[in-house]
Amino acid sequence: MTNAQKLASIGGGGANCSAPLKRLNATRATGEMVVFVSDNQSWLDTAAKSQGTKMLREWNQFKQRNPAARLVCLDIQPYATTQAYDRTDVLNIGGFSDQVFQVIADFAADKLHPEHWVGLIEQVSL
Repeated sequence: MTNAQKLASIGGGGANCSAPLKRLNATRATGEMVVFVSDNQSWLDTAAKSQGTKMLREWNQFKQRNPAARLVCLDIQPYATTQAYDRTDVLNIGGFSDQVFQVIADFAADKLHPEHWVGLIEQVSL
């Protein structure tokens, strides 16, 4: 309840997905993996499509300082939008199951390339 009260006191509605990355950038933090668990529906910092969201701009700044870093956006309630589009350093996951942890581990180990998926599909016996 203590954490719920603290979160409720912030006010608003809609997640400010860029806020944690902004804090990491302000403190010049380093890291190899950032994992967001959210519905990734940030109404507070939308931007023109050509510039991406504020979250993506903050991620790009973090990435400049941490070239090997990867971002996982675990969208527990998938929608048609995302705060950061998929690319080699960004993984979007929609929904949740125990398999999520393996997917994140594979992403961290750089195994989620097309050849990986083709290999998994070819292992399926029909």
